[in-house]
This record gives sequence, C-alpha cells and structure tokens, in this order.
Amino acid sequence: MRYLLIVLLGLIFNGSLAQSFTLSEQSKISVITCAPYQGELYSAFGHSAIRVYDPVNQIDYAYNYGVFDFDQPNFYLNFTRGHLLYKLAVQHYPRFREIYLYYGRWVHEQVIDLSPDQKRKLYDYLQWNALPENQNYLYDYFYNNCATKIRDVFKEVLQEDIQFDGSYIETDYSIRDLTDIYLIEQPWGDLGIDICLGLPMDKQASPYEYMFLPDYIESAFNHATIANDGRIKKAVSETIISDPGTSVPATHSFPHPWIVFGIFLALVAGVTAIDFRRKKLSVWLDFSLLLTTGVIGLLLFVLWVATDHKAAANNFNLLWAMPLNLIFAFMIWGNPKLMVVRYFLLLTVLSTALLICWLILPQQLNVFLVPVVMALTLRYAINYWIRKNGITYE
Repeated sequence: MRYLLIVLLGLIFNGSLAQSFTLSEQSKISVITCAPYQGELYSAFGHSAIRVYDPVNQIDYAYNYGVFDFDQPNFYLNFTRGHLLYKLAVQHYPRFREIYLYYGRWVHEQVIDLSPDQKRKLYDYLQWNALPENQNYLYDYFYNNCATKIRDVFKEVLQEDIQFDGSYIETDYSIRDLTDIYLIEQPWGDLGIDICLGLPMDKQASPYEYMFLPDYIESAFNHATIANDGRIKKAVSETIISDPGTSVPATHSFPHPWIVFGIFLALVAGVTAIDFRRKKLSVWLDFSLLLTTGVIGLLLFVLWVATDHKAAANNFNLLWAMPLNLIFAFMIWGNPKLMVVRYFLLLTVLSTALLICWLILPQQLNVFLVPVVMALTLRYAINYWIRKNGITYE
C-alpha cells in the first residue's frame, strides 16, 4: 500500500516538471538511503533516491528510480522474460521520507559537496530523465536497479569529477553472499532466489558491484571524492540521519524451511521403509516427486535459455530438478521398463554425488535443499532396486 502511495505521488509531482527553475545558492543535492525492512522481500535490501532541495525556489523532490507500473503493456510477460521496465518518479520528499519513517525505517541523507555548476548539471539531467519519454529504464536485479542508478547518474553527469574508492571493502563476498546477508530473516525468499539464480551469482563481486545494495551506495559516497573549485574534497559534506527510534517488527506466518523439509524427509523416509518391507512401490509418491521436480527444472531451464535474466544462467539446481523428470513421471506406471530402471539408476548416482559434493560445487546451493535431495535420493534408490528385480508395485 505504501508503494502505491509513492506511485500516485510520483504521478502528481511529475506534472510539475514542465516548470523550469535555476537552483539558488542555498540549494542542496543529496543521496538518500532508506533502511531495509524485512516485512516484504522487495524491501529487504533497502532503498536509494536523490533529493533536490532548494528553499528559495520551494523545491523539495525525491528522484526515485524504484517505481514500476503494473499497467505497462505485457507486464507479466516482460517480468518473466527479464524485460521489466522501471521508471524515475519525482515525489514530494517530506512525504517520501515520512512513509519510510512510519514503517520504522531510518533515512540517511548525504549532502553532496557540489559547485553551483555541478548542481545545475545534475538537476538538469534529473529533470530531463524524469520526462515521460525518458523516465523508463530496463531493470536488472543486480546491475541496473534503484541503487546503481544513483551511482550511474552522478558518474554520467560529473564524469571524472567524481571518483569512487572501493579500497575500503575488505571482504570477498559474491553477489549471492551479499544477497544472503539481507535475507537471513526471510529464509523462504532466500531459498527462492537461490533456486532461480545460477552460477553468475557466485562470482566474487567487485567494489563497484557491491553498489547494487543501497547500504553500499551510502558507503561508496562516504569514500568518494569530488573535484570542484580547483580542489579535490570528500564527496559528502554533511550526513543527516532521520531515525524513527522504533522499528516495526516483521511478521512471517510460514514455518521455517528446516521444519517443512525435515518433516518432508521424515515422511518420505517412512514411506520408503514401508515400500522396502512390502517390496512394493508407492508410485503415487514417485509420480508427485518426478512431476514437481520436472516442472521446477523446466522453469529453471527456460529462465536460463529463453529470458534475459543473466543471473539465471548455468544453474546447478538442474542437477536435482531435472526437466526430464517431467517425462518420466508418466512412464513409471505399468510394467517395469528397462529405460525407466536405467533412468532411476542415473538419478540415484547423480543425486548421491550431488550430496557428497554439495560444499565444493562452484555454485552455492541453498542448504535448506539438502533434506529435499536426500528424500529424492531415497526414492530414486528404492525405485531402481525394486524395478531392477521386477518386483510389483502399486
């Protein structure tokens, strides 16, 4: 609801862009960083914006690159294909700030030490960028989002006058590591991201790439320098902290993945033990597992080869979510088939190897999936053993 308000305010204040102002000497341009909030997945990483404040001309706008329009043509198709358009919205800053404080999220404002000419260039660029024909951009989770746009705007306008020094970063996190840090309180969201996104997430991030996170945009500007008036000085001249004092606790109704998948493993192990004693297969269970993992595998494969989601490429989750399972789910009924027996042998070997090599794979698979792969391995193994020996099943 709060983001709907932001969108509506943006539409209202975009109409004021037709007016032309020359910024006064009292004007300020700031980088805004808003605290993460664990109530929603999309808010868990925080938010960034640019503030233009000029008391003489009564300007106080937040330039927010984090807005998208559900009514854009083919919204869901574009989202699936990785063609989602976000846009720059211009909002009344006091209202923008109030929304974050209302939800217990601090707001940090870094006033950037700019010359009058640099302020003018930045303001003119933002005004141009906010025009309807210029405000849309192709969103990317890690390389072109509401945080990286702040960095890119300053770099595009100021060019060599602004320099970001990434030497303060001493960690060697991957993009996945950085994502995991912000999703500790959202294990299901973390699991979903880890399943959908592949090997590109596991490359070591450069200091520049850390800036896909608003917190690191703030840190980057704290360690940046700006050249103006013949001098090189710190980019941030002042930091204004707005702290609501109390945060709104996030509520999560779903049980933890360890509980859900632990129960799942116990149930599968129980059914498998019964099948072993009876020497009969519960084919309904195997059909469900093959169908589910096959559908997941097909979706992951489509994300890899048929969309522009670069981070979804080379996904090692396809080692347990095999798209071929979707076909074999319908081949396990009836008399035992040699092809099916061999396929279950392949799955048993592959899933066992996956469990053994879990910690040394080039892609970091989510640890919550270990009980799932263990359960699959049990079913694959019992299927191979019973089918190979030609024993009946149900």
